[in-house]
Amino acid sequence: MAAIDPTRGFLKDVKRIVIKVGTAVVTREDGRLALGRLGALCEQIQILNSQGFEVILVSSGAVGAGRQRLRYRKLVHSSFADLQKPQVELDGKACAAVGQNGLMALYDTLFSQLDVTSAQLLVTDNDFRSPEFRKQLTETVDSLLSYKVIPVFNENDAVSTRRAPYEDSSGIFWDNDSLAALLALELKADLLVLLSDVDGLYSGPPSDPQSKLIYTYIKEKLENTITFGDKSRLGRGGMTAKVKAAVYASQAGIPVIITSGFAGDNIVRVLQGQRIGTLFHQDAHTWVSNGELNARDMAVAARESSRRLQAMSAKGRSKILLDIADALEANEKVIVHENEADISVAEDAGYETSLVSRLALKPGKVASLAKAIRVLANMEEPIGQVLKRTELSDGFILDKTSSPLGVLLVIFESRPEALVQIASLAIRTGNGLLLKGGKEARRSNAILHKIITSAIPENVGGGLIGLVTSRDEIPELLKLDDVIDLVIPRGSNKLVSQIKSSTKIPVLGHADGICHVYVDKSADMEMAKNIVLDAKTDYPAACNAMETLLVHKELMENGGVNELLIELQTKGVCINGGPRASSVLNLTPAPSFHHEYGSMNCTLEIVDDVYAAIDHIHKHGSAHTDCIVTEDREVADLFLSQVDSAAVFHNASTRFSDGFRFGLGAEVGISTSRIHARGPVGVEGLLTTRWIARGSGQVVDNDKGVVYTHKDLTTTTTTHNNNNNNHKAAA
Repeated sequence: MAAIDPTRGFLKDVKRIVIKVGTAVVTREDGRLALGRLGALCEQIQILNSQGFEVILVSSGAVGAGRQRLRYRKLVHSSFADLQKPQVELDGKACAAVGQNGLMALYDTLFSQLDVTSAQLLVTDNDFRSPEFRKQLTETVDSLLSYKVIPVFNENDAVSTRRAPYEDSSGIFWDNDSLAALLALELKADLLVLLSDVDGLYSGPPSDPQSKLIYTYIKEKLENTITFGDKSRLGRGGMTAKVKAAVYASQAGIPVIITSGFAGDNIVRVLQGQRIGTLFHQDAHTWVSNGELNARDMAVAARESSRRLQAMSAKGRSKILLDIADALEANEKVIVHENEADISVAEDAGYETSLVSRLALKPGKVASLAKAIRVLANMEEPIGQVLKRTELSDGFILDKTSSPLGVLLVIFESRPEALVQIASLAIRTGNGLLLKGGKEARRSNAILHKIITSAIPENVGGGLIGLVTSRDEIPELLKLDDVIDLVIPRGSNKLVSQIKSSTKIPVLGHADGICHVYVDKSADMEMAKNIVLDAKTDYPAACNAMETLLVHKELMENGGVNELLIELQTKGVCINGGPRASSVLNLTPAPSFHHEYGSMNCTLEIVDDVYAAIDHIHKHGSAHTDCIVTEDREVADLFLSQVDSAAVFHNASTRFSDGFRFGLGAEVGISTSRIHARGPVGVEGLLTTRWIARGSGQVVDNDKGVVYTHKDLTTTTTTHNNNNNNHKAAA
């Protein structure tokens, strides 16, 4: 099954559809009618008709079918001598007259078998010059559709005033593709589907292995770059004519999809929102999948936009974030609607409960995201902060300042709120951003991206934040080490490992979230129960949720372990045991100590003391977040100093390991790396440094022309920065 395309969310509101079927679909290679394809077409129309859609069919094929029949009649009535003479091409208008009769008879037969009634309407170019005709046409079609009758249109080539079919391209319409576009506008259709003999519009001739299917047509980018193949083997214009008609209709407000008529269910799949065929839409340039744009172009656009963002005032960057927060709250209903659609698809597809949980934007989440963005907007300006100031010599000052990294590529899991958090952090830190979210959150990510980029001013550019929706673009992006500065993957160990082995770009992130809570023998058991429950059940799918509970062996003797088991099981947690615990407590053996459940499951193991707990964490943990619950300060200090994890807590839930809870405003992820940033990565983790020197004509001259003082002026600088920030806030 093709993926649901978030850019096709408008299809849910479609009621009236015009379907145009081309000659190459209607007829076989030998010119005879393709009964199987026509039968599948009629069956799809019957399904749509029964579902309440209003379907209008524009069918080519009459001339081709008529030519086949007339050739046969001519052959039957020709002598052997006649056949030796040069054969004259058959009259196209006669072919049209004969073929139209047979084609319509076949449609009538096929539809009758499906208990559907069809009606034939033949029109000519001249008919549309009359306002009275147009009015009557609309009334007739409306009447037919009210009776659930399928109107079948074709140009009446037999009496057309054109010089000959397929030769004259003048007039109000010039072939059945342009007729279909005209009818879509006249009859106020919600969608036009053009069926072809290929899957859609390609970047070159479909027979060329280098050609790629274009899922969304952007006129401004593709108009002069596509190489078309040959025209239709039987019809009038092939793909060139279809694209011309599709552009005409879409620019007038009628969405168009070109797809293959050879597949027996493509029309139904189109209306399900699946990503098949090529979409033409008047707003395509604003929300088109960036995955269809050149990967380098996307990355370069993000870099250029980031430089324009950095050139803005701190107040200007803060205003963008405040505008985004307002826009999210103003569009909460549509965000929730798209998110619910993603959840429905995920549930129907049988995704695990933990994934569906991560996918859902729970009540109040949009407001919470907006609040976090406002906190971020009002934080101290992070760019250009003087971190260290040194007087190198008299009149020569060197500053070490905070600076944006450049362009980030963040590949994140199914949580759509991650898109908002990451985008807001990128804007706060002046970075360009490319985002690739999970396919299960396509519609949520698309609407959030659209809302956020719509709030970015034109002088910065929407290219600041690109949304990649095709997995195929990732390998190309990972090659761009000259444009992309940091990759942050948020996902499985397999994903992170694949990315690290596929790129020269620095990678920041963590593979697993194997978080431990160790309950020591001196723990306050009420406190321990609260912390353990919170760490496991507050949000089981989070990477900072507890996966392994370690307990001191003496808790087996004083009943402490039983208290913890009862609390967890009462809340619905399924407990597996390590070798020691499973044998003593009769628990189901855990699949592995290095196992991230992401659900209401955890592993319990018994250890001898704090040293054994530390050894266990180092051997089986992921260096993410680990916690000790104890009243013994000496034991706590030992644990805090020796556990080599990004975050280590004493008497606090692992769930606090979060950028927002740390006061970072938000986070792009949690890093278990030991270089650059570790733990929740917020604003500081997305900044680097650069050196700014202000001299007064100094030269090195073999170090003879300067007297170095190397005086530290940082304390004075910090006071100056704080005064500047207070001044900016007041302004």
